[in-house]
Amino acid sequence: MNAALTLSNITKRFGDLVANDDVSLSLDKGEVLALLGENGAGKSTLMNILFGHYIPDSGSIHVFGEPLTPGDPRAAIARGVGMVHQHFTLADNLSVLDNVTLGTESLLSLRASRAQATATLQALSQRFGLQIDPYALVRTLSVGEKQRVEILKALYRGAKILILDEPTSVLTPQEVAQLFATLKQLVAEGLSIVFISHKLDEVLAISHRIAVLRSGKLVFEGNTSDATKAMLAQAMVGRDVEPIQRREASHASADVVLKLDAVCATSVESRVALRDASLEIYAGEIVAIAGVSGNGQTLLADVVCGVSQVTSGEVKFKGKPMALNVREAIAHGIARIPEDRQHVGSVADLSVWENAVLPRAGDVRFSRWGVLNARAARAHTNELVHAYDVRLASIEHPIRKLSGGNIQKLILGRELSEAPELIVAAQPTWGLDVGAVAFIHSQLRDAAARGAAVLLISEDLDEVFALADRIAVMSKGCLSEARAAEAWTMQSIGLAMAGESDARSERHAA
Repeated sequence: MNAALTLSNITKRFGDLVANDDVSLSLDKGEVLALLGENGAGKSTLMNILFGHYIPDSGSIHVFGEPLTPGDPRAAIARGVGMVHQHFTLADNLSVLDNVTLGTESLLSLRASRAQATATLQALSQRFGLQIDPYALVRTLSVGEKQRVEILKALYRGAKILILDEPTSVLTPQEVAQLFATLKQLVAEGLSIVFISHKLDEVLAISHRIAVLRSGKLVFEGNTSDATKAMLAQAMVGRDVEPIQRREASHASADVVLKLDAVCATSVESRVALRDASLEIYAGEIVAIAGVSGNGQTLLADVVCGVSQVTSGEVKFKGKPMALNVREAIAHGIARIPEDRQHVGSVADLSVWENAVLPRAGDVRFSRWGVLNARAARAHTNELVHAYDVRLASIEHPIRKLSGGNIQKLILGRELSEAPELIVAAQPTWGLDVGAVAFIHSQLRDAAARGAAVLLISEDLDEVFALADRIAVMSKGCLSEARAAEAWTMQSIGLAMAGESDARSERHAA
């Protein structure tokens, strides 16, 4: 009688791939069920079936005891199911307000109705600590801000069952704590939550029960109180996974690979300008930029990779000024791993092999007299797939059919296989499982050990402290001095991320 949601014997196939294999789960009223699994384990497929995006080949779903019409998102929303996707489903050309209210009322509503909608949205923003400008165009928002809009969109519709797919991946520890406090309050009032995350500490902190999928099958289900991180990691990947640990200090050479000297830049995509950013990165070291999403980190990465132009200051690569365009950056051996793997790092409708050579399609290895050498490109792609453990059915399929983790591993292989001298890795493990995270960390460490300079931009402070030799903080477009990782504490770096003065941060570090 307490069941808010019941999934019975759900099976879903895509050709020869069995994405969900006879999966049965239940969710009680006022319960948080954590759903874990590797990228590609079937979690998103199962939740897309629940939300009506996919129709199962067999099985049934009941919401509050009543059968749910398959393949009908409107029916799911009407029954109180809300979903926050890991990959956003927002209209970039509309405002935050219009995205949140889209489908709930006419865009031609009277001013009074929109005023009420604005007030409701602002109240939700305040309540959840997810501040956002209701009138900002979504295309101007950072990845983190877009995820806030997704969360607010579901809450605005009054969801009774809330599916959260990696909801904290771009939030600061303080924002996570705020969100968890609110979720606990709503759960106490009867809200039911399916919480999908790869952050095992968060899963253990917020959930009541945990279910693990592996290769489409339910392989573990139990109470959170009986689970450990090691047990969950082993259930997810089928083997023991080494936890993230502080890496040994690198032996950086005296060669400066990248130097930013009082760089200023603006961009229509970034509402925060880059102001007088100065930084040096040496060969063989990893320098991490920490900061709350939307504070200028993306613009900094775009400047280094030639995507955005500087308005003043200078960027030098190996002692020589750069002209700052994408073609020259690639020619100089700068590898780019963008934070948005879906829209910036890949072209969804192109095949896996086309994406694998896309940035270097004009290279003599893959092109003759302006004509793409498909055979060579496919051979190269197969080598990457094998070397970087990219799991897929065929390199001929559109890349959008791959899980997020496998897209990221392909992008990583595409860039690191070129033996770059500088690697710009922005949120390289966002939304990835523990196995994929460990793999990507090992690849970045190995690249630094071979002499590459690594600029790591991450909002995951555990990742920052585990990988970085030096750490700088970005706040409101200003870049702090890069200090040795040992000079920072979680408290001092949190203060710097919030825009506190260097002096106060130094006192807390001491």
